[in-house]
Amino acid sequence: MNPDLDALKPYPFERLAALRADVTPPEGLAHIPLTIGEPQHAPFAAALEALHAHQDEFARYPATGGLAELREAIGGWATRRFCLAGLDAETQVLPVNGTREAIFAFVQAALDCTRPAKVAMPNPFYQIYEGATLLAGGEPYYLDCRADNGFRPDLDAVSADTWRQVQVVFLCSPGNPTGAVTPLAEFQRLIELADEHDFIIASDECYSELYLDEATPPPGLLEACAALGRHDYRRCLVFHSLSKRSNLPGLRSGFVAGDAALIAPFRRYRTYHGCAMALPVQHASIAAWNDEAHVLANRDAYREKFAAVTEILAPVMEFPVPEASFYLWPAVPGGDDEAFTRELLRHANVSVLPGSYMGRPAADDRMGRVGSSGTNPGSGRLRLALVAEARATAEAARRIRDFIERRL
Repeated sequence: MNPDLDALKPYPFERLAALRADVTPPEGLAHIPLTIGEPQHAPFAAALEALHAHQDEFARYPATGGLAELREAIGGWATRRFCLAGLDAETQVLPVNGTREAIFAFVQAALDCTRPAKVAMPNPFYQIYEGATLLAGGEPYYLDCRADNGFRPDLDAVSADTWRQVQVVFLCSPGNPTGAVTPLAEFQRLIELADEHDFIIASDECYSELYLDEATPPPGLLEACAALGRHDYRRCLVFHSLSKRSNLPGLRSGFVAGDAALIAPFRRYRTYHGCAMALPVQHASIAAWNDEAHVLANRDAYREKFAAVTEILAPVMEFPVPEASFYLWPAVPGGDDEAFTRELLRHANVSVLPGSYMGRPAADDRMGRVGSSGTNPGSGRLRLALVAEARATAEAARRIRDFIERRL
């Protein structure tokens, strides 16, 4: 077997299962999980109807590039949403089976390991960035996301020598787990660095449609390109999904869009990879990308939950003002995120994810990683996924508050 498999770290939920294995929750108190970011709102009905209407097409092989109608629906949506001059549906858009699969595959296709192959990624992070890098023979390079920088990477903390060894930079905006949104100017600063040092920017934007202020949708990487007049989106790719936007995580449908010079070889890779999207799934996806009403309703539901949870928890926990995504990123009273997680389950039967499970300790940049403290930037925090229905989510927040107040 590939020896690089041994370099993979346990997934956060494996660690969580081990942490809570010997914990007995109180009897008679229903369990409320706030751990996995799996949307629990109703899936977009018209997408399910389209899936059913085209079920006979499961009998046909799909093409790697997907239906022209799907690429056009995606291109139209992205153009409207991010104020683009346009996306060429044939050369700048590629349907994929969700962002997780596409992110992993892209790193395998993109890295050239005959030269230094660092992949920069936010820290804490979605673990696929790290695993994909290790299995492609690259080296993860962690960009700490701390409170003093708005929980975003400090791009200016990276030396020029290090940038020259980076081949791919991952951004996640809105961030998982922090919910932080990358400003347009910060995207544009990274584009300048990519031009100077010749690396690819891969922006994971799968939470882009879950934002709390309807007047200020999060900007995206292609939007930053368009504002610079960079309509070829050179060195830039974005990853989007229907999982969160349309409550369709099981559909496994998303897209990659941007630089045609990157899309073309990635599409060729995927022809061999054998991961074309089933035709009924494509028809369901067309229905979802062409409708905004259900997305507005989805945002309204999350706003209600964020408002309720914020009101309950703000007196006893410190956390950044939520901007987007469906996560809350509170600091743990006392600072020990693992101990808090165990005791919360033991006393309140609420499951949360320790923030340290989503990060890595960072060393000095001279040793190849950003950060001077040597500490894990996720330590002392929790990721709360506000995905359950509103009543259960508020009840979980009340139990957390009661647990904290009893400990004080």
